[in-house]
Amino acid sequence: MSETGDAMHYFVRLVELGRGFEAPTGQPLLRSAREAGVVLPSSCRNGTCRECLCRAIEGRVSYAIEWPGLSADEKREGFILPCVARPESDLVIEAPRARPAQ
Repeated sequence: MSETGDAMHYFVRLVELGRGFEAPTGQPLLRSAREAGVVLPSSCRNGTCRECLCRAIEGRVSYAIEWPGLSADEKREGFILPCVARPESDLVIEAPRARPAQ
């Protein structure tokens, strides 16, 4: 965790890419990744299509509302929707389809 100006930032490491990015607490992970030059698959950007589904193997995220895109079992197993998930701690994420921006 780091603090820049008024915003708290957490570090998000992507297992498959061997790299990561800083993510402010109030911003969805998908947006933070894009700003850092990392492309995570996405379509709807509102938590319903599941295109961005990833698994957080370490750390916590929060959502503004209860999203229909995740089942209770998926939540227990650590699956997250980066398009609407906001970091609550440093994270380690499995995102098999993540790639560097070109």
